[in-house]
Order: sequence, then C-alpha cells, then structure tokens
Amino acid sequence: MSRPGGTVQRHRDIDVLVLGGAGVDTIVYVPGLPLPYTDSYMIEPGIRTRAGQTGDFVALGLTALGLRTHHLDMIGDDPEGDLVRALHRDRGIALTAVPQPAGTKRAVNLVGPDGRRLSLYDASRSHVEDRFPEATLRALAEAGRHAHVAITHPCTPALPVLREAGVPLSTDLHDWDGENPYHEPFAYTADIVFLSTARLTDPERTMRRIAERGRAEVVVATAGAQGAYLLAGGELTRIPTAAPPAPVVDSNGAGDAFAAAFLFGRLSGEPAWRCALYGAVAGAYACTVPSTQTDALDRDTLLARAAELESATR
Repeated sequence: MSRPGGTVQRHRDIDVLVLGGAGVDTIVYVPGLPLPYTDSYMIEPGIRTRAGQTGDFVALGLTALGLRTHHLDMIGDDPEGDLVRALHRDRGIALTAVPQPAGTKRAVNLVGPDGRRLSLYDASRSHVEDRFPEATLRALAEAGRHAHVAITHPCTPALPVLREAGVPLSTDLHDWDGENPYHEPFAYTADIVFLSTARLTDPERTMRRIAERGRAEVVVATAGAQGAYLLAGGELTRIPTAAPPAPVVDSNGAGDAFAAAFLFGRLSGEPAWRCALYGAVAGAYACTVPSTQTDALDRDTLLARAAELESATR
C-alpha cells in the first residue's frame, strides 16, 4: 500500500484523499483531569502506544463506510512509522508515505475517567518547511472526488495545489479559538469546515465569519454532549446528540468520526442536516471505543442508527 513520495501511480478511483494527520499516540489513563501534582502514579490498565491520529482516524472511518480512501502524509523510517504503515495495511487503506527525516508524528494522550483527554503533541516531528512532492499531490488530488485536509504540517502549502486541481475540500479546525492565524488558511479555503465549540465564546459568530470570509458552503461546530451546530445555506440548525450505544470511555477520535460520517453522507448526495446526523451517530459511537483501540462504524450500522435518530427527532 505504501509508496515513496513521487512514485504514486495515477488512479481515478479515490473517493476521499486524506492529507496529513498520520501519527502515533501513547495513551495514559489518569485518575482525573487536571492531573494533581505528585511524584508518581500507578497507571491502570497500563500505558499503551498505538497508531492513530486525526488523519488516520478519518481515513479509518471513511474506509469502514465503504469509501475508497487514500491517505497522504510524511512518515518517518522509525518504529512509530511502522505502526502507522501497519494500521493502513491491516485496514486496507491506501497510503502514500513521503519520507520524513524528523520522524513520525507522535503525541501523549492523558485520558480521564469521564473520557475527556489532554493531548501533548511532539512538535519536533514536523517543520514549517516540510512539503509534499507537488507531482504526487497533484496526481492524487486530480484522481479524487474530495480531499480532507488535516491542519498538520505540511498541509498549509498544499492548499493552493488542491484548489488548482479543482477538488472539493474539507478540514477540521479542532479546538480553534477563532483567532489563531495558523488556522485561517484552512478555515477560509475549505468548502466544508468542521470545528469544536470547546474554545468558542460565540460559536454562531465564528461559524458565520468562516462562511463570509472564505469559501465554506457548510460549517459544522461540534459541541460534545450538547450536540452540534450546522450552518448551511445561511441557516443555523441545532443537531441533536445521538445516544452512545455503550458507556462513554474516551472522546478521542469523536470529531474525526463525525467528519468521516458527514463526508460519507455528502458524497452519497444527502442533505447537510442528514450528513450531520450521520456525524452525530458516528461521533457517539467513537466515544465508546477505548483510546487503546481503533474502530469505526460500518455503513449498515450507521444508516440504521441515523434513521432511528432522525425518527426520534421529528
């Protein structure tokens, strides 16, 4: 599945090209967040490392829903990179791995008993001068129906190439505060923008600013247990929560699952509000999956649960 940068063959059967966000997380379950200071803690059920950051989770969710997915990122020749390559190989996700001398992205996730997490990202594993080979990027973009762009390096300089290729774009700004200029190229270039309300004092104002200043036709702000907000066609709609099918153990990957299911609906021709219901169902399911595992809803289960949610909210 993995091909070195610059040698990818031209294909025309990619539903979604996922850019960036490949990496490895070390999961540490802690007794509470914020973590009170002490010299040491005994951690149960242990400390585990597994492949899966934002781009990996989106690619996994899309593939589980039957979409032909291709993931492009810079990955190191290191044990972390081996884990990322193995994840894609085992799940049948096409991967183009451009060599990253600085090493594969990694993070430490502290996960509390209520499923909340605190992520510590290793900033040494990427640099602002990182670039995807343009020929590789352009060939994959022109072969795809859609591109989902993580906000990790080296995706910022890839945005103009994607626009020139004419492929529709989506991105996830995660916990953007609405002010940090780093996120603005993504926010104002994408056709579909996802973000969290976690750091927003006025979600509607930020969502409308994204739509007014950029190209976004749809803006979705997820609000955890409070559901989500959908801005489409100038109208703001509140999207209800979906009941998790099991106890909530971890919120890690919920936003990625939401985005993947939303894009599944979008590429299936569904209206934006139904796409958002798909996202709510997939995000709720992701909260029941421990951080130490990688799992996603299949198409039939997603459609059945979304139909139940739609019926209940009429």
